[in-house]
Amino acid sequence: MAYQALYRVWRPQTFIDVVGQEHVTKTLQNALLQQKISHAYLFSGPRGTGKTSAAKIFAKAVNCENSPANEPCNACPACLGITDGSIPDVIEIDAASNNGVEEIRDIRDKVKFAPSSVKYKVYIVDEVHMLSIGAFNALLKTLEEPPRHVIFILATTEPHKIPLTIISRCQRFDFKRISAHSIVSRMKTIVDETGVQYEEKALQVVARAAEGGMRDALSLLDQAISFSREEVTVEDALTVTGSVSQGLLNLLATAIKERDAAKALEALEELLFLGKDPSRFIEDFILYYRDMLLYKAAPNLEESFERVLLDEEFKQLAETVNQEEIYQIIETLNKSQQEMRWTNHPRIFLEVAVVKLCQMKVRDNGKQISSTEIDSLLSKISSLEEQLSDLRKNGISVTSDQAVNTTQAKPARTSRRGFQAQTGKINEVLKSATKPDLTLVKSKWGELLGKLVYNQMRSQAALLNEAEPVAASTTALVISFKYEIHCQMAMDNDRFLTVLSDLTQELIGRRLSVVGVPEEQWQTIRAGFIKTNRDGESDQGDSGKENDEDPVISEAIKLFGNELIEIKD
Repeated sequence: MAYQALYRVWRPQTFIDVVGQEHVTKTLQNALLQQKISHAYLFSGPRGTGKTSAAKIFAKAVNCENSPANEPCNACPACLGITDGSIPDVIEIDAASNNGVEEIRDIRDKVKFAPSSVKYKVYIVDEVHMLSIGAFNALLKTLEEPPRHVIFILATTEPHKIPLTIISRCQRFDFKRISAHSIVSRMKTIVDETGVQYEEKALQVVARAAEGGMRDALSLLDQAISFSREEVTVEDALTVTGSVSQGLLNLLATAIKERDAAKALEALEELLFLGKDPSRFIEDFILYYRDMLLYKAAPNLEESFERVLLDEEFKQLAETVNQEEIYQIIETLNKSQQEMRWTNHPRIFLEVAVVKLCQMKVRDNGKQISSTEIDSLLSKISSLEEQLSDLRKNGISVTSDQAVNTTQAKPARTSRRGFQAQTGKINEVLKSATKPDLTLVKSKWGELLGKLVYNQMRSQAALLNEAEPVAASTTALVISFKYEIHCQMAMDNDRFLTVLSDLTQELIGRRLSVVGVPEEQWQTIRAGFIKTNRDGESDQGDSGKENDEDPVISEAIKLFGNELIEIKD
């Protein structure tokens, strides 16, 4: 007979064989015993976690001649026929290759016929998220109200791609990633049954590389058995999985701890010479330090380690590296990993990261005060108390505040000022500003904003969305900004001011220099200008100036025009 892969030979045939999914198998077993069987189930979760296997076991259990039972007997004709695929009433459909409307219509037409060999007709639809929208719509009504003899089991790795109308018609079970401990336990059972010699740490390496999938773990184990000669060793497992030996990781971490760049680069060179991928290696190195951090925080959580196998060398190294240093190393490696994704030369970034780690200065935020320093501080305090006592004996009164001031300098006062408009320049513009000039600018304001957008200055045009011209003369323009930060950004951009002047030349025939002012400051500057001119004109009138016209009125007419001014005594 032709050789079969381990994951096919050791495919679970009962619920107890489904590893790491007790929350699912227990619920299904209780439903079988209580005969509370739903018409549709949705099994979702990562690849290789037992979704299709659990579906076939459930199909056998509901059709077993010994039902109701929490496990199929795997001995009756129904169980044997479903196992070898000879019973046509249990239909497995690959939705990846049968995802059209016609295939689902065929199911809908045949679902009404009673099963020919067993009690229930079971449809197992694998990778159901691959169905088209039309196929889902065709399945919808049948899935909601199928005949009493039909059960649908939908399996998927991407439940978010399934319409909610389908999900709401199913009982959903979420399969989780299998823990490394459970995978190792299952692999031990298999290799013990097959008589293969192995090192336990080799199985742990395979389990870590499988990332929670039992099928992936058995495939890697199968490959490691074929690669090895007499015994599956750790080196065999590392070679097959493409992982890095922990000894080399320990060597590199030690070199970084000792700030020995030459030793670190030699270790890295050896790793890359062995054919390790730089991107895969830096991920392993990040997980190595992540496990080191977990070990320092909670040494008993060995099951949570992603990359590390606890050995004496690792434990000793972990004791010498403080947590702050681990934080910095992970941060540096993470930045390098992101940079490596967008380059054709990831090795260069990896080497730079290693050298940078060897030259890193550790931030010591949690420095403790030694006993010697404490004694020194206490002696200084005693000396100060004696001096204070002598001063009081001599009749000099010293308050506690004064004593503090003798030893503690007054902190420097800091002030923070925002953007300050050019008041003098704005006043000069106001002296020659007129209403017609302002009206002319306002009439072209929308066109000016459009020109800015056309000239690829969208962000600068956005600054003017909350701004408006408030005063204009034949040579200058004052713009009021609603927000101070917008005003500062505009006035600090010389190119933006040049473009604005060029656009005023183009639109109104005058090149106007632009002055910006925040809205709040504009109100103050404008009121101050009017008051100053009114007081100045009043003083001149008292000295005998022959002009009966009120200077405030004349200034208002200049700014706003005769048509908007109404004079009342």
